Amino acid sequence: MNIQETYMQRCIDLALKGAGSVAPNPMVGAVLVYDNRIIGEGYHEKFGEAHAEVNCLKSVAIQDRELINSATLYVSLEPCAHYGKTPPCSQLIIDHKIPKVVIGCSDPFAKVNGKGIANLKDVGIEVVTGVLEEKAKELNKRFFVFHQQKRPYVILKWAETADHFIASNQSARLLISNEFTNRLLHRWRSEEDGILVGTITALKDDPALTNRFWKGKNPVRLVIDQHLKIPKEHKLLDAEVTTIVFNQSITASDTQVIYAQIDFNQEVLPQVLEICYQYPLQSIIVEGGAKLLQSFIDAGIWDEARIIQNETLTIGAGLAAPILKDFEMEDEFQIATDHISIFRNSSIFN
Repeated sequence: MNIQETYMQRCIDLALKGAGSVAPNPMVGAVLVYDNRIIGEGYHEKFGEAHAEVNCLKSVAIQDRELINSATLYVSLEPCAHYGKTPPCSQLIIDHKIPKVVIGCSDPFAKVNGKGIANLKDVGIEVVTGVLEEKAKELNKRFFVFHQQKRPYVILKWAETADHFIASNQSARLLISNEFTNRLLHRWRSEEDGILVGTITALKDDPALTNRFWKGKNPVRLVIDQHLKIPKEHKLLDAEVTTIVFNQSITASDTQVIYAQIDFNQEVLPQVLEICYQYPLQSIIVEGGAKLLQSFIDAGIWDEARIIQNETLTIGAGLAAPILKDFEMEDEFQIATDHISIFRNSSIFN
């Protein structure tokens, strides 16, 4: 790894600190370097608040501020070029007379997408692009899918027994993952904008779909309930967390419960994802049931799958786990009895 890549990796590491807090904005990290010494660094910490470049420049010590106009700024994503909740960072860089900017990857958002880089070059700032580009894109894979494919990044998640069942034939709910893994699962929830289940899961399990075992925001709850069968007393309709109910009958909003009407005579998933995109939800995690998960797999509309297998639990019969296809392994690890496998959709990413 050369020196530029080393500083860019630091930008990426900083950016990750904003996971779960900045959407629908991207995660961004910035590092200011003078004579091979970091004199400032920062990241985008929370949606609506200062961007990484602003926090980076604010962090520069008083005795080093005179060095800013001779330093190099490293930033994981192209500086913005438009007024949103904050002023454009490209103009901030120009105002501070920073002579050189090294960028991980360009910003796919239409209001930026090359304009930030052009603004810098137009005033004579040296711009280097594409440093650790693939890592920088991977950092904001949700953001890229959302803006390039006009839909949320879709994560499929389920837990299965060693013999590949996700539920038993008994009425009682089958608890598959262990208590340590459950905390990880709730951390995952806190990192996504929405969480989706189908009618049967909502009726049978009465899930809260919150991240109560972890800190951070709860995702928007999403449920497909064609005929509005879910009882009012169920947790999904308790108005504790914003919930969108996809149904065939009504469009209405009652406190934090939103009823979104879709046409069940047409393909359901594109309609659901379009409403999520408009909301906007940059990413969703699909937690069941088996039919809904399989429908995403069969349609090829998924980006990532996270499968938890309890290697010590077998039940012999029950509801079969979904069958993944067109996938490649991204990661795998063990938490006590549970083996966690992370896959990505090879038909999309290759």
